[in-house]
Amino acid sequence: MGFRVGMTYNVKSEFVLKPGDPPDLNAEFDHEETIQHIERAFREAGHEVVRIGNARRLLEQMGRLHVDIIFNIAEGYGGRNRESQVPILLEMMQIPFVGADGLTLGLTLDKVLTKKILIAEGIPTPRFLEVTDPEKLWQADLTYPLIVKLRCEGSSKGLSERSLVNTPQELHAQVAWLMQTYKEPTIFIEEFITGQEFTVAIIGNEAPEVYPVVQVALDGQTDLGRKFFTFAYLRSGADYICPAPIAEPLVRRLQELARRTYQAVECRDFGRVDFRLDRHGHPYVLEINPLPSLSAEDVFNFVAKTKGLTHYHLINRILDAALVRCGLLPTPAASSPTGTARGAGR
Repeated sequence: MGFRVGMTYNVKSEFVLKPGDPPDLNAEFDHEETIQHIERAFREAGHEVVRIGNARRLLEQMGRLHVDIIFNIAEGYGGRNRESQVPILLEMMQIPFVGADGLTLGLTLDKVLTKKILIAEGIPTPRFLEVTDPEKLWQADLTYPLIVKLRCEGSSKGLSERSLVNTPQELHAQVAWLMQTYKEPTIFIEEFITGQEFTVAIIGNEAPEVYPVVQVALDGQTDLGRKFFTFAYLRSGADYICPAPIAEPLVRRLQELARRTYQAVECRDFGRVDFRLDRHGHPYVLEINPLPSLSAEDVFNFVAKTKGLTHYHLINRILDAALVRCGLLPTPAASSPTGTARGAGR
């Protein structure tokens, strides 16, 4: 008998754009197809699935959920603590859940706080600046080109070709535009790393498994130069090359930095670390995502194929990692022939 697995999530259809809203306002939310995909993965592994939905629907069902564990990929609503909303509610209700806790999710959504952790841990990351007043940008002691981002957003929200700036005038204009368009009080600026881009997926806890390095290609190019992932690529798609065609010492370096970053912010169960490599071959951590996409078109599916696994199998490995961590599964999934969780479910 499998487990009774609840699912918390946000889908794009629940967010209706109003006139004047930026087109990427709901970029972080999942497509319904992704939720269906994850649900099928659990059912194929013998689990019962209970769809819950967003944080508001979770609140409505408090006290009557009757699940063994919740698989959380909810992004939440409003503010830099939005990704923490569901985990905090689940902690209050003492319901085990998959993924990072509220503290890690809040920390990693905030680019400034994440940078401070990386710097404290000696993990290479581009130099940065936070700004609350575009009129004080003359104080920016950074080397151009610079990239201008929203401080507490993911999924390339607010990023376009204009985000890469070469002059103080372009910097001022982009900072002012982001503040006005997204009603953000603080904007994040960092030195842009010209070169290649990579990402590394991780699953696990005490001894997390670091998966093969994936290289990002945009418009068919792997040497991205000044290209970078923007909201436009969420529609047209990026290409992923796995395993990345790079030398073994660089593979080991990226994987080790990914593991250190994952553990520095106390990520749980799964995550993804993104890198840029400069012209001298030096890697820089751009960010860690403890709520990475599990879409069939995204990175986790590519690393699954490289390991000779199905995407369903890899999704269940994430669930199994949480079941072991929570004491619901006594032995690691790797010890079973199928890698799916079996145990005392309801």
